[in-house]
Amino acid sequence: MIIGAGHAGLAMSRCLADRSIDHVVLERGDVANSWKTERWDSLRLLTPNWQSRLPDFSYEGDDPDGYRTMPEVIDFLDGYAQTISAPVEAQTTATSVRANDSGYRVGTDQGEWQCKTLVMAMGACNIPNVPKLADAVPAGITSVTPMDYRNPDQIEDGGVLVVGASATGTQIGDELHRSGRPVTLAVGEHIRAPRLYRGRDIEWWMDVAGVHDERYDEIDDINRARRVPSLQLAGSPERRMLDLNALTDIGVKLCGRFVGINDGKAQFSGSLANQCDLSDLKMGRLLNTFDEWAAENGIDDEVDASHRFDATRIEASPPLGLDFAKSGIKTILWATGYRPDYSWLDVDVFDRKGNVRHDGGIVDAPGLYLMGLQFLRRRKSALIDGAADDARDLSTHLAAYLDENAAVAGS
Repeated sequence: MIIGAGHAGLAMSRCLADRSIDHVVLERGDVANSWKTERWDSLRLLTPNWQSRLPDFSYEGDDPDGYRTMPEVIDFLDGYAQTISAPVEAQTTATSVRANDSGYRVGTDQGEWQCKTLVMAMGACNIPNVPKLADAVPAGITSVTPMDYRNPDQIEDGGVLVVGASATGTQIGDELHRSGRPVTLAVGEHIRAPRLYRGRDIEWWMDVAGVHDERYDEIDDINRARRVPSLQLAGSPERRMLDLNALTDIGVKLCGRFVGINDGKAQFSGSLANQCDLSDLKMGRLLNTFDEWAAENGIDDEVDASHRFDATRIEASPPLGLDFAKSGIKTILWATGYRPDYSWLDVDVFDRKGNVRHDGGIVDAPGLYLMGLQFLRRRKSALIDGAADDARDLSTHLAAYLDENAAVAGS
């Protein structure tokens, strides 16, 4: 059984079908449900169209370097599900999972299922990861998460504090500021990246230089790597660089990490300069990796010349506080990431922090697997393009597990 009919669950379904393993895919809504119901209107994929590669299915249009809109992503995944005849049971929400002698008993709002193996392919973006300090937001200020946000029209006129400066925060902050709502951006850890480098998309470089294929068992601190924020990228038709400099150029104000609320005032850390310096340093190291790969593979003459970008510009003394009333802030948008929802999983596989214990998606329980999480098996695991390799690996392990059990039962 697979839970989740997004790109990860569908990729696993195809790999199981290739091995003639009977299975079903449970989906709480319809195929690509999260894309249909939990994304903002203007969102585009951060990866180019050519990088939408699933098992036996890839982009075949005339704009390989473009970036899919949400309707196009939905059509792509709906088309994939139809092409592979995925056995999806739509409108079926898993409510409980318990281990038994035969595998797992899965309770749903449509009845119970029994399965020998279970793949949890819901991904990591199930619940907005809003910090506790949101409880202290003064009355009269509206809190919104990216899961709720659709477009600027739903946001009250007035200032907006966007908390978080990764891809989501920078994209929505840019959109809101351009709509006429003054935006203040609270900046914590972030990864700056150019859309284009030496004339090629950064995702092309990540792909050919092998960065996306780095494996989880090759990383010194995989837990830390799995918490790294997403790149500051936007999939705009203009292929523009959307970093903090681009935002300050249009008037967005920058503050440090949002650390508290006291007497109607927001409090920010004094770490903005350090965070920006560190992000610039990491970007430089990444570009060095690309330059080294280009030289080693003899393509320096096929791409533009190596260059570096201006350092991130910030005020000499960024504000450490913000009076909500005096500044006209009416809305706080919490672009502070997501976390998975395993509230229905009644199996002893959680560590002391509530994370599922696993080794590259192989959960610490017989026949239980994960798909679609950040750096699950490779750096690209959470991307559409990362699902195929992970699904092949994990379906191989799953098939071996079933064969071993069958051999034991027959002996």
